[in-house]
Amino acid sequence: MKIEIYDPPMCCSSGLCGPALDPVLVKVNDALMALKRQGVQVERYNLAQQTREFMSNVIVAELLQKSGKKILPVTLVNGEVFRTGGYPAYEEMCDALGIKPSALNIGLRMGN
Repeated sequence: MKIEIYDPPMCCSSGLCGPALDPVLVKVNDALMALKRQGVQVERYNLAQQTREFMSNVIVAELLQKSGKKILPVTLVNGEVFRTGGYPAYEEMCDALGIKPSALNIGLRMGN
């Protein structure tokens, strides 16, 4: 079970840096940490810092070539495109992986 998120260029993926807190990024970060605790392999790449990973993934490279950066973020579940242009909710990622949301994260909700 693997989730990969290819983020747009930003200073950090946690949402805790910069002049203002980004609640969407904080929720995504919390969701990914919960998935890790559930045994899911999680990889996250930032276009500003890890360009090589974007270009070495054929699926992501083709999406970028076709649609540009507006396609980001791209979420892959087990190597297949799950969502583009926004972050999936924790529960959606759990559904895609075929696992139940952790009871500790029931209140964790994210907008699309």
